[in-house]
Amino acid sequence: MDALSRLIRLVHPQSSIDVRCLMAGRFSVAHEAAPPGRVPFYVALEGRCTVTTASAVVDLAPGDLLVLPHGDAHHVRVTSGRKLPFEDEQGATFTTRRTVGVEPDHDLFCGHFHFDTAAGTLLFRLLPSLLHVTLTSSALALAEVLREEAAFDGPGTSAIVSSVCDALLAMALRSRPEHRLGTPALWTAMGDDVLGEVIAGVIERPGEPWTIERMAAAASMSRSTFVRRFTARTGGTVATLLTTVRMMVAADLLANSDRSVARIAGEVGYRSESAFVEASRAAVGTSPARFRENSMTGG
Repeated sequence: MDALSRLIRLVHPQSSIDVRCLMAGRFSVAHEAAPPGRVPFYVALEGRCTVTTASAVVDLAPGDLLVLPHGDAHHVRVTSGRKLPFEDEQGATFTTRRTVGVEPDHDLFCGHFHFDTAAGTLLFRLLPSLLHVTLTSSALALAEVLREEAAFDGPGTSAIVSSVCDALLAMALRSRPEHRLGTPALWTAMGDDVLGEVIAGVIERPGEPWTIERMAAAASMSRSTFVRRFTARTGGTVATLLTTVRMMVAADLLANSDRSVARIAGEVGYRSESAFVEASRAAVGTSPARFRENSMTGG
């Protein structure tokens, strides 16, 4: 399994569409901050709108995907045209919001990724507050499946829609810099031809002794050049990458295996159990033993 696929598997995301907006004219919808473990996203197929948070305004155009990894409160708006009445039609899979009596000029899918794992928290924490991607032709083909399934809305639709949304998340994370309209972040650097290979190596072999010098050599760069490029492409540090990947893998092993804490510490690159405990408390707010206990009891 490739590194990005493994990363997403650790999160165990559950994706769904909440509302499909087939709207005309002016409209505004306010969304409160999402609860923990819920990440809103939008796929625009037709028409333009803006998504406004407390710190940014994003213009969504046809073929854009917008993810709000931190679940910030936001408004979705179209400010031109008349305000027209609309109605909600509840389908088997999701709701369709449609302007009454007028052909729509906007087709916007509004959904969310849901996760209940520490790995998910760590992954989305290290994305920018807004991840804005222009979909490639292959991703757009997947987005069209959403439109087709919305029209069908029958047996299998929910599973198909969930799989498509999962695929769109993977495409956003591996997108190349020229397809992203947002700020740099750790996981989006996986689309970088050089840094992507280095990050993949850490994900695939988190227990190995990863130093900056070793990563720089893998990237065929000097130490200083590698650090500059890593910081520019990710907005973070090598230490953050190492700790996050190791904690994501460790969280999965603690929740889904019976290996000892000491053994897991070694497998994810910590020389002592005490160092692992300290890193766990800093990353997920609790010790490995307590984390395992909470995972088993659902706490």
